[in-house]
Amino acid sequence: MSSTDGLNSNGRRPDVRDVVVVGAGFAGMYSLHKLRELGFDVAVVERADDMGGTWYWNRYPGARCDVESMQYSYSFDPELEQEWEWSERYSGQPEILRYANHVADRYDLRRDIHFETTVERVDWDDDAHHWRLQTDRGLYRARFVVMATGCLSTTNMPYFEGAETFAGPTYHTGNWPHEGVDFSGTSVAVIGTGSSAVQAIPVIAAECRELTVFQRTPNYSVPARNEPLDPDEQARWKSNYRDMRAKMLEQNAAMVQRLPDGEELAKEAEAEEFYERMQERWDVGGFTFYRAYGDIALDAESNDRVAQFVRDKIGEVVDDPEVAAKLTPHNTIACKRPCLDTNYYETFNQPHVQLVDVSENPIERISPAGVVVDGREYPVDAIVYATGFDAMTGTLLRMNITGRGGVRLADHWDAGPRTYLGLGVAGFPNMFTVSGPGSPSVLTNMIPSIEQHLDWISRCLVELRERGTATIEPEPDAEAYWVDYVNAVADLTLYPTCNSWYLGANIPGKTRVFMPLPGFPPYVEVCEDVASDNYRGFALA
Repeated sequence: MSSTDGLNSNGRRPDVRDVVVVGAGFAGMYSLHKLRELGFDVAVVERADDMGGTWYWNRYPGARCDVESMQYSYSFDPELEQEWEWSERYSGQPEILRYANHVADRYDLRRDIHFETTVERVDWDDDAHHWRLQTDRGLYRARFVVMATGCLSTTNMPYFEGAETFAGPTYHTGNWPHEGVDFSGTSVAVIGTGSSAVQAIPVIAAECRELTVFQRTPNYSVPARNEPLDPDEQARWKSNYRDMRAKMLEQNAAMVQRLPDGEELAKEAEAEEFYERMQERWDVGGFTFYRAYGDIALDAESNDRVAQFVRDKIGEVVDDPEVAAKLTPHNTIACKRPCLDTNYYETFNQPHVQLVDVSENPIERISPAGVVVDGREYPVDAIVYATGFDAMTGTLLRMNITGRGGVRLADHWDAGPRTYLGLGVAGFPNMFTVSGPGSPSVLTNMIPSIEQHLDWISRCLVELRERGTATIEPEPDAEAYWVDYVNAVADLTLYPTCNSWYLGANIPGKTRVFMPLPGFPPYVEVCEDVASDNYRGFALA
């Protein structure tokens, strides 16, 4: 549109709002509720036909949250957290989606959400001081844009020669058919062994006739120990939710573990004490395993000692030594997204499950009948791509965003994503990113992170409204400082030592910059300090 007041491509006038929120997952839902309560005229645009974000798309077999149910939930309304009943220690995708729909109904969110609406481009109008969002359903105008697009919402589909010739059905774990898939009696290939695959492989194996897993990089995984949620445990949480929520916010990952964090150094522990401590956490299950000692993510020697414990477990669980060796990682543990599983390694003991190592001999091509590796064809009836996402930046870059002077976000981020506090981008006024690069986001329990971001953003918008301020955007120097700061903090840890999607290493050609900031409480302190100091590092006009 060349005119801000003209008709859109459907012959209708633009939909004009104070705020347009992109995405109707947990971030978009809370954005709408929070800002609407504060008197802003808000619309949410969502490409799916219903709520849920990542839990709408990720319906693959075994899809489950790796944060415990009592903590993976909204805290903004005590009545909501008291009335909702969780059924398992770790909620499965169907239950989380039901929760999202319950929240949408409880707060009447759907009336301001425009479903099946895909954003095609987003342009800042320098003269009018507002954003234009062109969608496949028409044009929107808004003073502010909140990008609640999720960190893992753009699927990564790798290129394989001949993929289009495959005669059977293909699926991606991040875009699973809503009607489900029946693998009974079929031969299935799973390509990838990341967190989605670790959850899906045992469930698919229980159903199909034959399963072939193609693994490039073996993955560390620890048991989740999922089980029905004890009613007494749920009651204890609900009777003390305020205190527990406060304790969550004091933790680096914004979640409370079932066992206290160990502060000692793993490399200094006596052998018997080390084994007993790690075994206890292996038996309890969950992320408490990685909190056994204070230096697991900081010291290479300590990290390798913990990694060796898991390697030994793989050797104990997997019957075939050759298969166990293939499944055994040798890189830093937890520098990639840690995985929790239910019988993942045990699945490879089943006679109808085979593992194909493609680290040295990659997949050559996909044939009409199956997958070809090192000259051998593995015939299959269906292929499941468990190949992850273009994390944290993919969805934003696909929306063709331009800021001041027509500068493209893709060009601004050509050397890697640059933000200030993970909340805004220099040269892109009045645009806020939720859980964006430069925030703790994927290194935390996402819902508390989302609430913290949106509470900060909403406070900011209220103050701008009260002052009559037209625009806010990060100053270039503040943005540059923050990028350096995030990477300096990351460099104090072992996270950058792996080729992980934290660095964008899973996407060919993507610039490798460590994107999430380790440490939730210090981040919150900085955000509060910035806001209290008249939004230091932001230009207000």
